[in-house]
This record gives sequence, C-alpha cells and structure tokens, in this order.
Amino acid sequence: MAASGRSTGDWARYWRAADQPLEAMHAHFERHVYHRHSHDTYSLGVTDVGAQSFTCRGAAYTSAAGMVMAFNPDDPHDGQATDGDGFTYRMIHIGPALVSRVLADAAGRPARLPLFAEPVLSDPVLAARLRDLHRGLLGGATTLRRDELLAAVVLAGARQAGTRPGTSALTAESVPADARRVARRARDLIAGRRLDDLTADDLAAVTGRSRFAVHRAFTHVYGMAPGDYQRQLRLREARSLIAAGRPISEAAALAGFADQSHLSRWFIRSYGVTPGNYQRAAVQRSA
Repeated sequence: MAASGRSTGDWARYWRAADQPLEAMHAHFERHVYHRHSHDTYSLGVTDVGAQSFTCRGAAYTSAAGMVMAFNPDDPHDGQATDGDGFTYRMIHIGPALVSRVLADAAGRPARLPLFAEPVLSDPVLAARLRDLHRGLLGGATTLRRDELLAAVVLAGARQAGTRPGTSALTAESVPADARRVARRARDLIAGRRLDDLTADDLAAVTGRSRFAVHRAFTHVYGMAPGDYQRQLRLREARSLIAAGRPISEAAALAGFADQSHLSRWFIRSYGVTPGNYQRAAVQRSA
C-alpha cells in the first residue's frame, strides 16, 4: 500500500485473509487521527517506534514502543501520535469465532472467550508472538505456519485476559440496569434498521424515554453516540462488501453512505486506509 522503508509521513500496508476473519496492518502515522470507532474482532497490536495515545473505556492510555494494545470486540477507541515524531505499529484483527476455535482445540472442549481488562499491556512474550504472526501474514507464510503462529498469539493473549460469561465488552457492570435496558433497546433498533434515516424521536419511542435520556444511556453503556454506532455498522457492512470485490461506489450505496467520497472519508478516519487499498489487499489474498 505504501512505500517500504519510508520513515516519515503517513503510510499503511494492509493484509486480509480470504478464508477466515484475520487481518493485519502495518502503519506509520504522524498526522492521521483515528475517529472513535470499534471492530467486531479482537484487535491486538504492538507499537514498534514512538508512542500512540488513545482513549478507551472512558480513560486515556499511551502505548509506547514494545507495548501491546489489546482491544476486545466492540471496544470503542480513537488514536493519534503522542508527539510530532509519530508512531509505527503492527495491528492484527482476529475474529471471535477464530479465537474460540483455537482455545477449544487447545483445551479439548468449548472455551469461553477472553476479555482484556486493560487495553495496554506490558508483555514481552505476547509482543514477540504478535510480531512473529504479523511478519508471517505480510511475508506470505504458508497456511500451516500461519495457523501455528496464530495459535501462539491466541494462547499468549488468553493468559493475559480473563473471562466474564455473559458480559459484553462494551457494557460496564456499574451502569444501572434501567440504563442498560434503554441502551440495548436503542441498539437493537439501530442494528435492525441501520440503513434507515432514524431520528432521536425513533429511539425515544422504542425505549419509552426522552431523547436526552436515550443518548446519555447509550453513550454511557456503549462508549459512543447512537449516530456514531449507526455509522459504525454501515462501515462494517461496506467493508465486507469491498472485501468481497463489490465496486466501492456500489458498496457505499448499499451500506447507506451518500456516495463513494462520503464512504472514503469515514473509512480512512476509522481504519487508516483507503477503501481501494483495502480492497486490493483482499483481492490479492483471494487470487
């Protein structure tokens, strides 16, 4: 995607598996600022150079060189360089079903999905495993080797994380039960009608609460406003369509964006890569 060996400016290189929910990104950012977003995968990264600052779960964090970033599925976060020198990092996105399969294989029985208590870890072993997998993915490792490296990452990560059965990574247990119910009803409506032009009144009607109460509950429980969540769902749909080879303009329309430019702006802000570069990475892996 971007020039190898380049040490200044913003660049990113992306890899996507054609046969399973597994993606890798290698990037250097100085100017790019991630808009608050989330992934439906585990997102594990290592900062190689510099430092990245971000907010997640209501707190501010910094990942310096050698540290691991560990986001649970649907953990809203943003991100930017801590200083003018920028940062270089490796990120791997692993689908929950893939994590579950690896853990079940290792345990010989179904295993609960792990949840990371903190989004920044100091774990040299996990960092080394992530680097090995990342190099294997972007370096064209065989499928067998890729599976071995992936298992090493998942098992090392699981040792760092705990399990909380039935608890969403987004839902704080300290949130009042009524607020969780309101947020969940609003979320269900948005998920079921993500392409519709919903209004704050629609959310108020389905929850039986005021527009302000719904907004406050939703933001508190899920870490982003209802409008941001709806756009996140549309981005995920567009991303799937683009990876499947659909024309970007068509993916934009089908996912509910005004046009291709509208999609591209938000795609870059959320994922740090253009839709075209993301699609080329997906097509290359499918070839």
